[in-house]
Amino acid sequence: MNRLVCWIVISNVLVACNDDVGLRKKDSFNSGTIHISADESFKPAIDAQVAVYEASFPETNIIVHYKTEAECLRDFIVDSIRMIITTRGFNEGERQAMIDSGGVGPTAATVAKDAIAVIVHPQRTDSFFTLQQIKDLVSGKGKENLIPVFDGLRATSTVRFMLDSVLRGGKLGANVVAAESSKGVIDYVAQTPNAIGFVGVSWVGNRDDTAQLSFLKKIKIARLESTDSAGAYVLPVQYLIYTDTYPMVRHLVYVLKENHLGLGTAFGNFLQSERGQLVFRRSYLQPLLRPFYIRQAELREE
Repeated sequence: MNRLVCWIVISNVLVACNDDVGLRKKDSFNSGTIHISADESFKPAIDAQVAVYEASFPETNIIVHYKTEAECLRDFIVDSIRMIITTRGFNEGERQAMIDSGGVGPTAATVAKDAIAVIVHPQRTDSFFTLQQIKDLVSGKGKENLIPVFDGLRATSTVRFMLDSVLRGGKLGANVVAAESSKGVIDYVAQTPNAIGFVGVSWVGNRDDTAQLSFLKKIKIARLESTDSAGAYVLPVQYLIYTDTYPMVRHLVYVLKENHLGLGTAFGNFLQSERGQLVFRRSYLQPLLRPFYIRQAELREE
């Protein structure tokens, strides 16, 4: 009887070990497939990260599902989603929900700073705004007949930023228009002279990207009043994002749900590595985990 019990115990341990080995074999840093959810407003930057990673490890396949922020946060309890990329981490209730649903203690890391760019029609002569003007515009109290355009009326990180950080509990005005995506915002502004659009800076900040160059021929980026110098107006460029001189800055955060050292862990480590941080910098976000050097420069006209 004792031998039978011992054999059952040993058999169960072997099965468990084999299952664990099988799980780890499903994906690793250099092979396998995972699904992640990402905020659609970060799409250009995340596409670039995935492209570089998969080029380095050709047997990996990182499938990104771009969604609104609220949809990404609901994926905290979806077992098939290994990572979520949005503008915030998780609270204690969400952490416990992930543990209860998937048996995984999640981790989070803030890896970059992003900015919300304000875009206008290229024919618009006035492209300078104070934050108060932006607040009046999106609350429907602006004096001009302008149309604010977002990548959705609710559930997106851009809308949440406006509600929390600009309106501070106020409501969006009846004049606000919703496009289906960030590209939809760009297209709407390009076709509507009195429209003012709001998109993640990685959609319009990279002048080395041919797609974004085509966007910049159809719209122009507005300047907002600096946070540290009244009367000075600034663009959402990296140094001014880094110093919070540009007034509409937010974070890029990933949440990892993985109970083994698999492809999700490896991709998260890549986002924090020197190469991943350089990809963020190349996407015109501000990397947070590597030094940002400031150098004096002198421009001369010839």
